[in-house]
Amino acid sequence: MTADVINKDLKTSLRRLRLSPILATLADRLALARKKRMPHQDFLLLLLQDEVSRRDGNAVARRAQRARLDSESTFEAWDETAEVSYDETLLAELKTGRFVEACLHVGIYGPVGVGKTFLAQALGHVACEAGRSVSILRHDQLLKTLRHARLDNSYEAELLKLLAVDLLIVDDFALDAMDAQESRDTYEVLVERHRAGSVILTSNRGPDEWIATFADPIRAQAAIDRFTSRSFDLVLEGESYRSRLKPSVEGLQSGQIAKPPTKSKKRSRSRAN
Repeated sequence: MTADVINKDLKTSLRRLRLSPILATLADRLALARKKRMPHQDFLLLLLQDEVSRRDGNAVARRAQRARLDSESTFEAWDETAEVSYDETLLAELKTGRFVEACLHVGIYGPVGVGKTFLAQALGHVACEAGRSVSILRHDQLLKTLRHARLDNSYEAELLKLLAVDLLIVDDFALDAMDAQESRDTYEVLVERHRAGSVILTSNRGPDEWIATFADPIRAQAAIDRFTSRSFDLVLEGESYRSRLKPSVEGLQSGQIAKPPTKSKKRSRSRAN
C-alpha cells in the first residue's frame, strides 16, 4: 500500500494534532494490521508506540547535542578487539547508569590515547538515554569559561550551569598547573557537586598527582578527597585506541567517515563581529 491511499482528512487531522510523523510508517502499519487481522485497539497502540519511540529518540538526540557529545563515541561503536585492558565488571556496572542516580563519580585514568575520552562520552550517551542532563568540556575550557564569566558578571550563572546538570564530564583533568583563581574554581565545582551530582573526570594523572597541579594544597586536598571518596576508578592500560579511529581511503570513498557538524549561521555571524 502506498502513502497516497491514505485518506486526505486523516492526514490533515494528524498534522493538526502534530502527529504527522506517523504518516511515514502508516501505510506499512496498515498493511501489517490487515495481514495479521489486528484488533483496532492493538493497531492504535502500535501507531502510538511508534510515535512514542520517535519522540523519545529525538529527545535523547537533543540531550546529547546540548551536551556536545560526539555522536560516534558510543558503546556500540567501541572496538572490543582493541588491546586496551580495564575492569570489565566495573565498566558493565557503569553502563547501567546507576552511579548517576546515586550521585557518585567516576575517574577514568590512563596514558594518552587509550580511550578515556571515548568511554567518558559513551557513559554520557547512556545518561542521555536515561533522560539525564549531561555536559562535557575539557578542564581548561571549564576554567576559561569561569574566568571570562567574571569579566561580564555572569560567574554565578555559569557556575550554576555546571552544578545543575545530572552528569558533568571534565576531560583532561589536571593536565596543567593551575593558578590561585583556577584552583579555587576547580575546588568550587568539585565541592559543590559532592553528593549533589555526578562527575566523570578523565586524566593522564592519578589522583595522587593532582595535588601538585593546585596552587593551594589545602583546597586541593579538600576537593580531591571529596571526589575520590565517592568515585569509581576505571584504569585503562594498553595500546593507543586512537589508531582505531584513523581515517582510511576506503572509508573516505564509501562515505563512512562522518563530516564535521555544520556551523550555525548565528555562530558564524558572531565570529565575523
